[in-house]
Amino acid sequence: MSKKTTPTCNCLQHLLPLDSQEKPVRLSRRKLLSAGLMAGMAGGLGIVSPSPAHAQTTLTPEQALEKLRQGNERFARRAITSFQEDLDILQRRTAGKQEPFAAVLACADSRMPVELVFDQSIGKLFVARVAGNIATPAIIASLEYGAAILGIKALVVLGHVDCGAIKAAAANAGAPGQISALYPYIRPAINASSSTDITEMARQNAINQARLLRSASPVLAKLSDDGALRILPALYDVADGRVSWL
Repeated sequence: MSKKTTPTCNCLQHLLPLDSQEKPVRLSRRKLLSAGLMAGMAGGLGIVSPSPAHAQTTLTPEQALEKLRQGNERFARRAITSFQEDLDILQRRTAGKQEPFAAVLACADSRMPVELVFDQSIGKLFVARVAGNIATPAIIASLEYGAAILGIKALVVLGHVDCGAIKAAAANAGAPGQISALYPYIRPAINASSSTDITEMARQNAINQARLLRSASPVLAKLSDDGALRILPALYDVADGRVSWL
């Protein structure tokens, strides 16, 4: 009796930027599980629209973005209103459910507190953070959950000026542990920048990661194509607190 073999899965290779100078990354069990989740959401499971049990925002994508813009304007003017809300009431309302109207893929930098930057309180934003605000398989899976299950209407990729991950990748700096695993995702922005300015590289990186979310995720791409989701890159200035929309 012949022994059946299982074909090798190469379904995650496209998640790395095409012009990365790194050698192909060996797929880990965790990445393979993420790929299986994404394939299921995009295919046979039919999870391509928000679940009524979870998705409760009635905002349109443009209204969701406008709410973020207004929130950042209040933050920049030091006129935030979210702190005026009763935290006890908010926690009771969100104890058994969440109803975010937007998601943010942000850098992990401590100078960029996402809810404060957009003046939003508990349960309003679905936030994924990673150094360099890069679209890794696990990050994409998280954002797909926010979009397909929770029904967020806007997805912002938020980079920032003076980004340490961008600096390290630009310098090709040696680093302990797994830090250099960030570099392949960031280098395309460095290569595409017309100068050595870190802010320009950070801006280009936010644009690249927003594009990668669409190209790597059939779930996000379909919601975007159907007009149910806006995906937008942005850049935060750590000096004045303002977000520039790209």
